[in-house]
Amino acid sequence: MAEDYVLFEASDAIATITINRPDKYNALNISVKKKLLEMFRQADKDTSVRVVILTGFGEKAFISGADVNEFVGRNSDTIKQVVNPSRDIAQFITAMDKPVITAVNGYALGGGCELALACDIRYASKNAQFGLPEIHLGTLPGNGGTVRLPRLVGLGIAKELILTGSRITADEAFRIGLVNKVFNSVEELRAGANELARILSRMPGVALGLAKKSIQESWELPLNEHLAVELDAFCKTFDTEDKEEGVNAFLEKRTPEFKHK
Repeated sequence: MAEDYVLFEASDAIATITINRPDKYNALNISVKKKLLEMFRQADKDTSVRVVILTGFGEKAFISGADVNEFVGRNSDTIKQVVNPSRDIAQFITAMDKPVITAVNGYALGGGCELALACDIRYASKNAQFGLPEIHLGTLPGNGGTVRLPRLVGLGIAKELILTGSRITADEAFRIGLVNKVFNSVEELRAGANELARILSRMPGVALGLAKKSIQESWELPLNEHLAVELDAFCKTFDTEDKEEGVNAFLEKRTPEFKHK
């Protein structure tokens, strides 16, 4: 059940939302994404909660990405059923008054990296890996990756990461400004995220929310326009032969043979 795949705990003004699919490296399917959005809404409505932490269960993965099985057979119209729930979560996080910290433990790839990008502060364990590998599936990031990543790390670095689909270490992510802090272990990461959450929870709630809103709006004035362009481009890739080949090759554990059409 999707309910088992998203854990929610609230204590001392801090809500912790945990993706709990360790056997799938915490990959997100449609039902899990809908449950995740429900948990964020719950945290937002709970007046006792002032800070939210998003993390993944275990040590291997924060969120390894979307469940690629849901890409099979999709076209530019039907893929929106998969990507829209992801976009709803990311947009909800950025619109929340309450700060959202993401504790990245292990893989943060594709949609997992994009979800981390939507959060306010990113902490990572030493074993974390970041990447937007969608190009290897014959498509491109569809949940803000081509929009938010360049704003965080600069145009050139973002282009290199997105166009090559390469992964980077936590230390490299820190060097380019993708994460705020790196911890030696997942245990230290969780302690660090909780300590930051405690600090933020003691800040004046109204001012904290207004400060987040002011920063966000000044940073993303044309964001909706950019997101619309990105979504159109993402959906169009689902009408290509290369998307079908990329997805099939991934599922069949072989190297894709792209035809560039």
